[in-house]
Amino acid sequence: MPLPSRWRTLPWISGAAGMALTILLASGAPAPAAEPAPFELGGPGLRITVARGAQLLPIAQVPTLAEGDRLSIRADLPEDQGARFLLLSTFLRGATNPPPKDWIKAAETWKKKDKDNSLSLTVPKGARQMTLFLVPDTGGAESTIVDAVRGKPGEFIRATQELNQASLDRSRLDAFMAAIRRQENSHPEYLRSVAPALARSLSMKLNDECLSKVVELQASCLLENREQLVLADVHSSSIAETLTGAPTDLALQLSSTREAGYGFYSPYIGVVRDVAKIFGAFSNPEFDYLPTLSIRRDATAALLLNKAPSFQKPKSVLVVGMPAIEADSPPRLRSAASGPICAARPGVVLPVEGAPLIYSTAYARKMMVRLTAGSGETIDLPVEARADRGGYVVGSNGPLPAVFKGTVKGHLYGYWGFERFDGPDFTLQLPGDASWKVEGEAPTLVVGRDNALTLTGEAPACVEGVVLRQGDGARQSLSWTVQGTDRLALTLPLADRKPGDIRIEVKYQGMAAPSVLPLKAYAQASRLDGLSLHAGDDRAILSGQRLDQVAAVELPGMVLRPEELTREGSVDRLRLVAKGTDASFKTGDQVTARVRLKDGRSVNLAATVEDARPRLTLLSKSISRRTGEGRGLRLTGQDLLPDDGRLVFSVRADQGAVFRADDALEVASADGVKAVTLDSANGLRLSGPDVMVATLDPEALAPVSGPLRFRLLRHGGSSDWQPLVTLARLPHIEGVICEAQDCTIKGQELFLIEAVGGAPDFEKPTTVVQGFTGSILTVPLPRDGKLYIRLRDARDQAVVLDVG
Repeated sequence: MPLPSRWRTLPWISGAAGMALTILLASGAPAPAAEPAPFELGGPGLRITVARGAQLLPIAQVPTLAEGDRLSIRADLPEDQGARFLLLSTFLRGATNPPPKDWIKAAETWKKKDKDNSLSLTVPKGARQMTLFLVPDTGGAESTIVDAVRGKPGEFIRATQELNQASLDRSRLDAFMAAIRRQENSHPEYLRSVAPALARSLSMKLNDECLSKVVELQASCLLENREQLVLADVHSSSIAETLTGAPTDLALQLSSTREAGYGFYSPYIGVVRDVAKIFGAFSNPEFDYLPTLSIRRDATAALLLNKAPSFQKPKSVLVVGMPAIEADSPPRLRSAASGPICAARPGVVLPVEGAPLIYSTAYARKMMVRLTAGSGETIDLPVEARADRGGYVVGSNGPLPAVFKGTVKGHLYGYWGFERFDGPDFTLQLPGDASWKVEGEAPTLVVGRDNALTLTGEAPACVEGVVLRQGDGARQSLSWTVQGTDRLALTLPLADRKPGDIRIEVKYQGMAAPSVLPLKAYAQASRLDGLSLHAGDDRAILSGQRLDQVAAVELPGMVLRPEELTREGSVDRLRLVAKGTDASFKTGDQVTARVRLKDGRSVNLAATVEDARPRLTLLSKSISRRTGEGRGLRLTGQDLLPDDGRLVFSVRADQGAVFRADDALEVASADGVKAVTLDSANGLRLSGPDVMVATLDPEALAPVSGPLRFRLLRHGGSSDWQPLVTLARLPHIEGVICEAQDCTIKGQELFLIEAVGGAPDFEKPTTVVQGFTGSILTVPLPRDGKLYIRLRDARDQAVVLDVG
């Protein structure tokens, strides 16, 4: 039995779909009624352009229309098209406000002249929606459509909104399917990573079970189980939002229907079914309204149908939803980058989220990224939206100028339809010639343990490898994390390393030679036991082991340098002294000393400021000589103590302090080789609570000579050393004979004399050479009857020898 004419394969139906439909009907198998048919039938097409001002765009690049836009619309039908179609357009302005009759236009697509077979329209003021119809040519068709539109404008407004939204959703699904097919044909092994990226980019819920299959079955699973794909778009309003406020007899609430998650393509299928119900409300024996989805490519809008149209009564009226007439609302495109992006290699991706339509439509056009160097110079590079890579891929206009190194600002921009479209900002990095450095001061790397290290450089995002090397040993790869825009945080595994030089090699993407950073690993540092610091002091005592490694000790407002190192058993004691200080520590203050070692390391040491040490003032001193020596030398002042003399001196305790019964005075040579302790049993007497008098016999210090110093010895702390006198050995002078030209000195131990002059200024003196053993010296004539002798033990003082 021949098929009814309405089931004949239509010229715009694809061969496979048409054949499948023919076989199904020829076999007499009933079509399933429980589920809506998918939109798989290819329908006729339309060619649409939109002009706004001086700009002309194809319909695929127009997200919304605006008042005053000029549209050119014609049907895209085959040359041998048998059935005639009337092309109708209508503008709508509100659910309760029918459009004027002159807002509805028609064109006879079969006519030869352009003015007759196409529509040239201007969006009128007040219009909010636009709908197109392709109607089989029948007498009275135009008036029937006009009556239907003006009779129930709200139904057409709602249906047009749903069809336009459904077309956008279909574009996302098509983009996903096309990308899966391309991947299947090129690198199917990458589907496991590409498919989730596509789903994220296009805001889809992926059937994860497909990716658990073997590689050969993953693509077919994803393509065949489209009912498992669910759309979710934060930019374009969801269908549930679109239906808000809709009468329940016109639309299903998607949140409670199976179609919301398991429709053939997406939640919009359920809405398309409702649109069919809406159209059914004013179908008549003459016409049956058939919804379509439009797939827009450039100026072409190809129509998809979910059932074959009828050219017998009731004839099918194809309904096409057009973009809304409203202000453009570009998506809020957000950067998905977690930090700086390396742009060292071609094809860098600027990850974005929040706008799946940038991948499935041409609304975002002429997209560029503007790079701004630190110098302020800018350059624009083209970008391409790639759903499989999760963002915009940067194109190339050749090598970048040299100023684009280090951290570069990137701004994404272009057009959304007719309007300017500004996307997010990015931080891009490109490696230059600058070397990597250690952040802050030189690190203290100690073998036997892991060491944290932070490096600074110009493009950490472009680092592709960091290795540790020591000598000619094997390379050891290190892990790292990027911190901010210029730092790498590393952990150096030195547990099994030996002290010595090491190298950190940082390799950039696309660069052959790494940046080499030489460092040094050390053995364990000196042992630091404690720091003794008294209030008011500019010196301290550091105790521990191997203190010969100490270069300095830093305190707030004070830098102490090593002065003297002594050893008491197994403990080193390092005397430290500051040269100038702004510190003012009080008893009990808690301080942190930074001990710097000579090898460059530093160690922190906590200390507590102790009580102030006693302070003394030298009140007076007197020097006397033993009688009977008769050497003929006369001393000047009270700063020279002869080895045949005696010193009596007095001291006072400062700042209201008093002396204790067990206090003692220590007198020692400047080099500390010889010292004598004066106490109550040995030449020390109290004159008052805060004054004591001491008597010193130089023989107690023999055989030393030269400057002497003294200090108070007290349990818990000693005072500072203070200069006392200069101890000098005197030669034995037996006689002096002067003639017309010079004088002759006769005596013993004349080698103790350094020079003899005839005047206090020692002009043209006689100098005694080192190692002199004679007993006679020839010296200049005295000017005033006195010879002046400078001793080797006291070169800054002179003794007088009377000649007359």
